[in-house]
Amino acid sequence: MPTRNEVLMRSANLLNDFAFKYVFGEDCKEANDALKSLLTVFLERKVNHVVVKNSEMVKDYSKMKSLRLDLLVEFDDQTTVDLEMQLRQTKDNMMNRFPYYSARLHGSQDMEGKSYSQLKETIVMIFFNVSIFANDNICNTFRYKCDGDLPFVKEEKEDRMKLRTIEMPKVDLNKPLEEMNEQEKMIYYFLNCHKGIEDSKIKVMIESDGVIQMLEKRVETISDDRWKKIIEDFQKLHENEERIELQLELEEAQRQMKEARKDKEEARKEKEEARKEKEEAHKEKEEAHKEKEEAHKEKEEARKAILEADKKVKQMVCKMYEDGFSLEQISEYCSLNVDEIQVLIKS
Repeated sequence: MPTRNEVLMRSANLLNDFAFKYVFGEDCKEANDALKSLLTVFLERKVNHVVVKNSEMVKDYSKMKSLRLDLLVEFDDQTTVDLEMQLRQTKDNMMNRFPYYSARLHGSQDMEGKSYSQLKETIVMIFFNVSIFANDNICNTFRYKCDGDLPFVKEEKEDRMKLRTIEMPKVDLNKPLEEMNEQEKMIYYFLNCHKGIEDSKIKVMIESDGVIQMLEKRVETISDDRWKKIIEDFQKLHENEERIELQLELEEAQRQMKEARKDKEEARKEKEEARKEKEEAHKEKEEAHKEKEEAHKEKEEARKAILEADKKVKQMVCKMYEDGFSLEQISEYCSLNVDEIQVLIKS
């Protein structure tokens, strides 16, 4: 017969948006201690005091288009960290969404009447249950950098906006416990928390690891009924997310269809315009050809008229010469010089 702790641990599951926020975000000492341990391990800096700025749980998420179960926390030095458990690869442009969260968090600081040198550090930290990046690093930190890794700021303390990712599937679960670092141990605990002390590594960590003991203490404060409610809410949340994703996919398909119809209509109009332009060009070409033919005809008629006029002048000159007119008289009458008259008579 399993003990109460074993049953409780089998009910516990930290790979759950609701559970993650509830375990680390509830307003109680155990949750705050667990949160400080989590931040200390994954930010690799000692966290002695932290305040959760959004500990409330969403009551009705069924009507919300976009639900975030993140944790917004603040340190003594006003460093702000936004934590989120991303359990699956969603279809909402995830890799664009998190840099947007980072920029929005950094830009949410009240800078009225202040110098930008007073900007505080902001960190968006996401736990992924899928592998994202093509390297072996469990944790990756993204900052502003130029091509070639040239940093945007000279000193690390001036680098105040960061995006930190933790890819849990990259942990080797078969690695001996004594070879695991603190980050690997905590991720192993996340992934296997539901097994409780039935898992040999979990059992050893609960007995000997102070950080894991703090997490375990927090998990033990949650009743079976509360875990069941968390699991129920988690299932409802993801059913709602799937419904919203289908709705978004439908809206996107309708948008693409509308765009395709618009593109098709524009293509039809362009084709019609091209046809009209072609017809106009053909018409202009025909008119140009017609004008050319008419010009040639007029030129030919003018040539014939000139020939006919020359013939009449020649006949008249020859007639006058035969009738006894002198060359000078013919020249005066026909407006031709004597040489031209002689050429006509001889021809």
